[in-house]
Amino acid sequence: MKKSVVSPWIASLSLAAVLSGCPQQPEPPVEDPVRTPVARHSYVSFAALGTPTPLQVAGRLSVPTSAQGRVPAVVIAHGSGGVDTRGSFHAQALHEAGIATLEIDMWAARGLSGGAEGRPRAVAETLPDAWGALKYLSAHPSIDASRIGITGFSWGGLMAMLSATRKYAVGAEPGQRFVAHAPFYPVCWAYNRVPSYEFGELTGSPIFIQAGDADQYDDPDSCQRLVDSLSPADRANVSLTVYPGATHGWDRLEPAIRITDPYSHTGRGGEVDIAPSPETAETSRRAMVDFFRRNFGLTP
Repeated sequence: MKKSVVSPWIASLSLAAVLSGCPQQPEPPVEDPVRTPVARHSYVSFAALGTPTPLQVAGRLSVPTSAQGRVPAVVIAHGSGGVDTRGSFHAQALHEAGIATLEIDMWAARGLSGGAEGRPRAVAETLPDAWGALKYLSAHPSIDASRIGITGFSWGGLMAMLSATRKYAVGAEPGQRFVAHAPFYPVCWAYNRVPSYEFGELTGSPIFIQAGDADQYDDPDSCQRLVDSLSPADRANVSLTVYPGATHGWDRLEPAIRITDPYSHTGRGGEVDIAPSPETAETSRRAMVDFFRRNFGLTP
């Protein structure tokens, strides 16, 4: 029979620990790997509305598992780099608030790689994707067609802005429109200066802009100047929050990157730092969810 042998020095250490009254370290809690999902996911496709040639757009539709009857929904539009972690980061919080999401992939539909060199020439070219998503959601049996909004990041933020204008809203199916718009860092300097980026004569749906004062696409006050330039009637529908020290893409919770874009630095072009800020990401996500909850008539 084998015997267990304890070295004398180990035994003395153990005895000393007991005699000194040192408490034993508690075992760290074991996280339960089994979690109840907050949403049911499905991969769908729908036709874009108003493209020169027919175009099928893919997306991930997520409906909260807590849904009872028809629920509100938000279209999520990605930035120039394509679908990344920002969409799922914000979608999770929307699902927990009882709001469905449809995150669309505009680049795959066009065979584009993304980035400054791999995107369409103008944001208006992708608005048919937003109108197609709105039409798809409006006909879905789980979605309340009267409560559909849109959010987006950078390129997608410009889509959320332009879709709030009467000029571009005519591209939607008759009788349909987004009832709330929540753009993130939507390159504010470009509106009413670059052709096809006209922003004014709004539909009346509320718009909530979130921007950072360290965003190298804009000047620190670009978004405030844009809001101030609007007519009183349009300005009444627009709210703005600017986060100190936040760069473009602060909610991209991945390693920091540096990109080059001809639209950066108020159109002069150049390098742009995209640095994650977990604190600002959480604050802005909570503000976005609260905005949609209010405008969808959801109780806190």
